[in-house]
Amino acid sequence: MSRIDWPAGLDRTDDYHRLSGSKFKASLADTTSEIAAEMDRMGVDDWRASTASGGAYTKSNGLPKHNANPDDPGFVLRWSKDGEQFAVACDKYRRLRDNCRAVYLWVHETRMRSNRPVKTGQDEFAAARLPSGEEDAVVAEVPPHEVLDVDRDAPDAVVRGAYRAKVKQVHPDKPDGDEEEFKRVQEAREAMLGDDE
Repeated sequence: MSRIDWPAGLDRTDDYHRLSGSKFKASLADTTSEIAAEMDRMGVDDWRASTASGGAYTKSNGLPKHNANPDDPGFVLRWSKDGEQFAVACDKYRRLRDNCRAVYLWVHETRMRSNRPVKTGQDEFAAARLPSGEEDAVVAEVPPHEVLDVDRDAPDAVVRGAYRAKVKQVHPDKPDGDEEEFKRVQEAREAMLGDDE
């Protein structure tokens, strides 16, 4: 079995806390094709995936083949662009397919934000940028369930209710609204419920 090239400074999810199901409907084969297409669209210098699949279950670029089913379902996507290194990782789900899909959705949605006429202090992929050898380790993002203030395994109805309440509080149209927090709440909802709505 291969070892995953997990980014330093990012915590792993222990098996007990991994989610057993997801709302993702795409197959592993479809998702890996979409990941490769996203990397091409982004014009990265080079990229590589990392899983525990290894050997006959892994393509030359590190992406898992459609029949991969490793004991460790984690997935890491690394790339470099203009001399900077980036990595996105997910091991929240018990199935490799779901972790790959979560990474693909994050990369796709983040790339799509670059099409918006909004100016920010950092580029869209700042959260995925790896530190140089002199910088401190990357701090892991806040888990989606904590953003929504619900239990890790909260029922869908509870997640939806928490999402609606949070959106009302932070909506950019409100006097005290916050665009970044609004996006974070939307992304948390997507991570917990998938794209079924």
